[in-house]
Amino acid sequence: MKVCRSFVGGEWFAAEAAEAGLVFNPSLGEVIAEVPLGGGELVDQAVRSAHEAFPGWWETPAVDRANVLFRYKALLEKHVDELALSISTEHGKTIPEARGDIRRGIQMVEYACGAPALLMGESLENVARGIDCDSIRQPLGVCVGITPFNFPAMVPLWMFPLALACGNTFILKPSEKVPLTAIRLVELLAEAGLPPGVLNLIHGGRACVDALLTHPLVRAISFVGSTPVARHIFETGTHHGKRVQAAGGAKNFILLMPDATVNETVRGLTEAAFGCAGERCMSGSTAIAIGDAAKHLLPDLVNVAKSMRVGPTFNDPSSQMGPVITAQHRDRVNELIGVGAAEGARVLADGRSVKVAGAPKGFYVGPTILDEIHSDMTVAREEIFGPVLNVYRMDDLDSAIELANKSAYGNGAAIFTNSGRAAREFKHRIRAGMVGINVGVPAAMAFFPFSGWNESFFGDLHLQGREGVAFYTQQKVTTSRWFAPGEGDVWAR
Repeated sequence: MKVCRSFVGGEWFAAEAAEAGLVFNPSLGEVIAEVPLGGGELVDQAVRSAHEAFPGWWETPAVDRANVLFRYKALLEKHVDELALSISTEHGKTIPEARGDIRRGIQMVEYACGAPALLMGESLENVARGIDCDSIRQPLGVCVGITPFNFPAMVPLWMFPLALACGNTFILKPSEKVPLTAIRLVELLAEAGLPPGVLNLIHGGRACVDALLTHPLVRAISFVGSTPVARHIFETGTHHGKRVQAAGGAKNFILLMPDATVNETVRGLTEAAFGCAGERCMSGSTAIAIGDAAKHLLPDLVNVAKSMRVGPTFNDPSSQMGPVITAQHRDRVNELIGVGAAEGARVLADGRSVKVAGAPKGFYVGPTILDEIHSDMTVAREEIFGPVLNVYRMDDLDSAIELANKSAYGNGAAIFTNSGRAAREFKHRIRAGMVGINVGVPAAMAFFPFSGWNESFFGDLHLQGREGVAFYTQQKVTTSRWFAPGEGDVWAR
């Protein structure tokens, strides 16, 4: 069985660990690798390696740092097919979804390649007579990225390319459920010429995470995952003096107006609710059908859900949706569907009974639609994180916005409509950080912040864009005055 290696100080090795996790191919339900779960000793080794490499990397000109990332981008482009297969095998995304995972990550590398421009400061002469002022951005030091299972390439690439471009060193701790793609990402960056110790990769569970959060040499922590863990990361990290950005979960609402174009809306809803098997924090898991929108849209949506081909993804290009990540998660999603039905939801499409020929042990849940949801239902409150769409029915736009704004979360929200007035009202009033108008998954591109609100994000500076640059740097302001020879020389008087 393949054993996942750590990468510290430019060296690959299998870390000694008392525990090991198993990596599955969820399409087949089969073990494909073992990952040693390191703890404090491994963390200290990685942090000290990054700390020692920091002075040299900081002094490397921004243009030279960018050149490493340009070479890295070229290698990622060359290995897209290989990386897509890796993601599909260890995660269960379809190959097109896996390619999208990589492409969105490459966008962040492209953005980070602009380091010389992104890091420019500001200056103003004569802030007072004969006095000038300028600001520069300098790196923090050792930064950490703790990444989730659902985007094995994209989320790590949201973090370390920009951190490195800014002059920091980095430690990546990927999800122990999907370590194989992260390993390959780091191999390619080493091939691009990154100096030893600048990027380190370690594997572990909670003990590893807590050691990273409390290590005195760590300056900043980036995290993407569930809200309870994001809150723990933020509270623990900031308590120990770290800068933290922690993106959590969501319950994203999609409002359906009666004037929405049927085909485009059904296509957008299908992608939002069932894309990536619903395992993403930008999933459109909750629809609000306003007026008679349900009558126009739901029949076609149900037909699409029932006809989607669910199956293995890494070796079957005809599969339109793959498995969820583990057997335990499959069972939890199925249980929540049952709870929703018991609490009064109408099951219009039921994914619990899906059977996949040739993959009887795979972790499959089919597309599911629960209609006539009410706010007191369990499925209305909990993030299901699976291919389940909840459907509310409401009379007007005001009531729908009011309902959506009661959510504790605030990652994304969308509206499907042909009314500019309704779209403008929605955009203005909805309490979410990323808004879609006739776009079901309004995830921000690399040059904009991934700007979750409320309990979907803990911190002040978001991932991506200029907020990402600000997160990975600290500003230094210099005020200067120069005297003419003898000017102001009191000793010469």
